[in-house]
Amino acid sequence: MPLKMRLARAGSKKRPYYHIVVADARSPRDGRFIEQLGSWNPMLPKDAERVALKEDRIKHWLGEGAQPTDRVLRFLDQAGIAKRPERSNPTKALPGKKAQEREAERKQKEADAAAAAAEAAAAAAAPAEEASEEASA
Repeated sequence: MPLKMRLARAGSKKRPYYHIVVADARSPRDGRFIEQLGSWNPMLPKDAERVALKEDRIKHWLGEGAQPTDRVLRFLDQAGIAKRPERSNPTKALPGKKAQEREAERKQKEADAAAAAAEAAAAAAAPAEEASEEASA
């Protein structure tokens, strides 16, 4: 049976409160669970005790092979129970594929317009030079 340590939502609408539970991975989020391991109240201020954990039971279930979700692993890392690896996603801030295509098209249009303007300026300067040569002859 694959075990997960995850959050089960409680509380009323727009007033969330979460229980940290160990459950079968196939059971629903707020459904059946095996044991409650703590709680998280995101409505409290950040400097208050938002997270309460039963450390001995968490260590027991980690030893049994329970896999914590990312959010629960953050709590365990802050408490010093488990280590959460650093994540690096350097492409996260890049715009999407379509936006990158539109940007490339815009730059191409600007380059074409600049080249056309340079050609027009060169064409305008060339007849003036020919006219000055004819006048001096």
